[in-house]
Amino acid sequence: MSDAIDDLFRRFGKAWAKGDGPAIAACVTEDFEWRQGAGPAPAGRVVRGRAALEAEFAAGSKKPREVKISEARIHRAGDHLFGTFRMTGIDADGKPFDRYGLDVYQVRDGLIALKDSYGKLL
Repeated sequence: MSDAIDDLFRRFGKAWAKGDGPAIAACVTEDFEWRQGAGPAPAGRVVRGRAALEAEFAAGSKKPREVKISEARIHRAGDHLFGTFRMTGIDADGKPFDRYGLDVYQVRDGLIALKDSYGKLL
């Protein structure tokens, strides 16, 4: 993985774990798309655009708490990257969660253009 991409994902991962909307938004393209692991359509719930992503993280009541990400690995395949991870925490309803996940990323012009998320609850 190139140093620039490595640095991008390091910054993105730290910001994501903290729920830091502005820092996350700085790592994505203006037309970024986040296809969440659940939602009303086959692609899941989709957040489109940098501003919408930042607003998603500004909605504090929806955020999980005490989030810990472990076993994180990034694998590169051309302009796509695959991230595998384990995430634990407390969800918005106060229930603990523990899951493995897979994110498929597309990088364009040095920024993340797509985050397509898949998860497995334990």
